[in-house]
Amino acid sequence: MGLAPRPGSPVTLAFISHSDVGLHDNGWHHPEHVGRIRGITRALRYHPELFMGLEHVEGRHATEDELALGHDRAYIARVRETSAAGGGRFDADTVASPGSWDAATAGAGCVLEAVERALDGRNPRSFVAVRPPGHHALRDQAMGFCLFGNVALGALRARQLGAQRVLIVDWDVHHGNGTQAIVEHEPGIHFVSMHQWPWYPGSGAREDRGPLGTVWNVPLPPGLPAAAYREALLEAVDAATDAWTPDLVLISAGFDSLARDPLGGFTLELDDVRALTRALVERAERWCGGRVVSALEGGYDPDRLGEAVVAHLEALR
Repeated sequence: MGLAPRPGSPVTLAFISHSDVGLHDNGWHHPEHVGRIRGITRALRYHPELFMGLEHVEGRHATEDELALGHDRAYIARVRETSAAGGGRFDADTVASPGSWDAATAGAGCVLEAVERALDGRNPRSFVAVRPPGHHALRDQAMGFCLFGNVALGALRARQLGAQRVLIVDWDVHHGNGTQAIVEHEPGIHFVSMHQWPWYPGSGAREDRGPLGTVWNVPLPPGLPAAAYREALLEAVDAATDAWTPDLVLISAGFDSLARDPLGGFTLELDDVRALTRALVERAERWCGGRVVSALEGGYDPDRLGEAVVAHLEALR
């Protein structure tokens, strides 16, 4: 597969989702409920020009072989069987319902679809609106609302398709411990995570660089001025790409880093989302023909989440 950008080709931003992502049912009392996706679609209705300018793509389900790029087959079977048996609890926060297998495989598959489109030139940039999120899922364990490591799987798929270097930038307010655990042994993947510290899941210390030195953790306290978070994240991104040019940028877009999110203490506002997104797009234009795949992680105020996704989409175009 050729990775060269198409000269002069306009960027058509894809909005990729799947009807099955609503089948994962944690109950309305749970922070990670189906209303999060509805908040995004509701917000887009108030921006018809933006909505009509997107290429709307129904994604696909990941196969079990694709899930096995980052997860143990015994664990994959456990998720499938738990869902088929009517659901169950993996830990205090993470559950499966009868529809969770279809939702989780659709979530992972939509990210894989976005990666494939970025690398073959159909859509250099995409936003993937899926749930459950993925960045806490370990190779053999569900965790923190997450069943499969969507973005980690996307990075591994990109490497399979010929991308030599993949950068993952995670700005969710929680450390992407699952993503780190899945990709930190891959020399062609660099991982940057900015997250609240101390906070769930308790990992992501600054000195934790991973076994190959390919991890840049940026733990920060709550309540700082928004500019401090922006600057710290971009400083780490620049360190991670010093003399190392990515072929693809993946964003774990956790909008629980916004001010007033019920599960975080960061202070980012919509303009900060725009600024961070533009900064990454500008870097990607220099590095790799503007190839950026962004996938939804956290964000637990549905109305606020919808507004943030609109700002993010505006900056991705």
